[in-house]
Amino acid sequence: MSQDQTDTLDTASATGIATLDDLRRHLQWAIEVEHSTLPPYLTALYSLDAERNADATQLISGVFVEEMIHLALAANLLNAVGGRPVLDAPHMLPPHPRTMPHADPSIELSLLPFGQEALRLFLRLEQPAHPGDPAEDDHYETIGQFYDAIERGLRHLCAELGEDQVFVGDPARQVAGGPFVHTAGHLAPVTDLRSALAALEEIVEQGEGAARAEVWDGDKDMFHPGTQAVSHHYRFQELALGRRYQAGDTPDSGPTGEAVTVDEAGIRPVRPNPRLADHPEGSAIRAAQEVFNQTYCKTLEMLEQAFNGNPAMLGMSVGTMYALKAQAQGLMALQDDDGQAAGPTFEYVAPEDRT
Repeated sequence: MSQDQTDTLDTASATGIATLDDLRRHLQWAIEVEHSTLPPYLTALYSLDAERNADATQLISGVFVEEMIHLALAANLLNAVGGRPVLDAPHMLPPHPRTMPHADPSIELSLLPFGQEALRLFLRLEQPAHPGDPAEDDHYETIGQFYDAIERGLRHLCAELGEDQVFVGDPARQVAGGPFVHTAGHLAPVTDLRSALAALEEIVEQGEGAARAEVWDGDKDMFHPGTQAVSHHYRFQELALGRRYQAGDTPDSGPTGEAVTVDEAGIRPVRPNPRLADHPEGSAIRAAQEVFNQTYCKTLEMLEQAFNGNPAMLGMSVGTMYALKAQAQGLMALQDDDGQAAGPTFEYVAPEDRT
């Protein structure tokens, strides 16, 4: 066996991605990883009074939109290699608190109102890998290391089988642009190794920063088109430290720009990790939570359809998210017996139980 063949086998062994089925399984995991961030981000976002906390609302809503793009890019990647994206399934919505899918168990996801505890969680989720950190296909310490493993497995399979034997998916199942065409992210079709690597780079850089050594993610800021966009990790630092990053700032310098203000009185005191079981059947809070869960699961249903041959459903799913926002804010206007605001529980509702 040649040294090149040995190196290729070692790469496949190290990443756990040695076959096309391995690659498809890990890309489905990527969909689950990207989706798992949405309920925590939405809970924090919905807890904010947008008028009193415009900075925080803008920063978190920008992250949420880009996470939706990452979800769609992961689906494009899976479709490109002949897989079938799954979103409308019970395992997508286990009870909170929960671990991040296939991650180091220390990464625990919770539904929390906006505040320092939520920001600590978000900073951990988006923590950059260090240059030289190993690729990790399972029990990963950072999302970047997980995507490194996917990239290495993808390159290995293309070298071993040829691109035409890896990218066997129907191009008609790809989603592009759509409701995200005017955002800072790039939702593009995946049809070959070049476009697949670009999709992986988009996901990692928006979360961790370009080259894992910069504050910026390489895109333009969706709210301030004349400026560079700050990656997710460093946007959450802006909120935690109360100051924006500006040109010349680095991860070591921290943010030195204008102040980011947070009005504590403009944050709804949502009960952490609410459950339907916290309230009796027929109560106003539980009924409102059940309605929200149905709408959220209908959104997952639409997204699954969008990624499985009906791309037009992507725009419809975004429309449903406006209904979700109104339902969540109506829910948070209700208080439980302890004076805490009610919140969405993000529990799965089977299709036959949706009205």
